[in-house]
Amino acid sequence: MKTEEDDLLIYDDDDAVKFIVNLVTGEMKDRITEDNVNYVLDVLYDFYDEKGYMGDDIAEEASIDEEEMLKYVVKAAKKDGFDLTEDEIQFVLDGEYEYGKSLGIYTDEE
Repeated sequence: MKTEEDDLLIYDDDDAVKFIVNLVTGEMKDRITEDNVNYVLDVLYDFYDEKGYMGDDIAEEASIDEEEMLKYVVKAAKKDGFDLTEDEIQFVLDGEYEYGKSLGIYTDEE
């Protein structure tokens, strides 16, 4: 039986970046680079850590406030001088969610 711990072991940052970059089409293609995706994911992991969603002793599902998460990443990007729009950041966050769903880490809320 596959456990949540097994899921976390198969989550690979490099694969997540590639997965997200492969989703990019159209005019965002020049704007959403691997570096930008890595940055957004780093900030996202900071958000998860700050909210207590990450850690060795975390075993339960959590409901994440997506609006709060987006605001957190947008604020950090502005502070750090990353030239990403809110829509571009949301695209990366959505891509990370889709990557997690493909591994069985995330599930849609009903």
